[in-house]
Amino acid sequence: MQKEQDLVEIAPQAKPPVCKIINYGKFRYEIQKKEKLQKKHQVVSVLKEIRFHPNTDVHDFEFKAKHAVNFLLDGNKVKATVMFKGREMAYTELGEELLKRFIERTEDVSKVETPIKLEGRNMTLILVPTAKKTKKTKQ
Repeated sequence: MQKEQDLVEIAPQAKPPVCKIINYGKFRYEIQKKEKLQKKHQVVSVLKEIRFHPNTDVHDFEFKAKHAVNFLLDGNKVKATVMFKGREMAYTELGEELLKRFIERTEDVSKVETPIKLEGRNMTLILVPTAKKTKKTKQ
């Protein structure tokens, strides 16, 4: 009596290698199912960028900060950039003050991943969300 089964190497890296006598098609199906489940639970992090200028007005700042909070609540990282043009490079302290206000405005939903640093004509800061991503309910 011959059964429709195969000799399958389960763990080739083990000493000695582990083999089982099972249906190879079923074995492949189980592996694919596990891979699909792992892919489903994988977290993809997206980096969103918010751009400012050193003379950004209060309303514009609040508007952009509100968007940044929404991005953070969705589970995305946020990169805040202050871009300096021309003679604005003389006022880098204004950009630093702006980013510090931005950190204070978003501190309840984020933490600083990379601190404020000046790279060429841009001053950047990266924030990561502290709260876990919540599923949005469909209505």
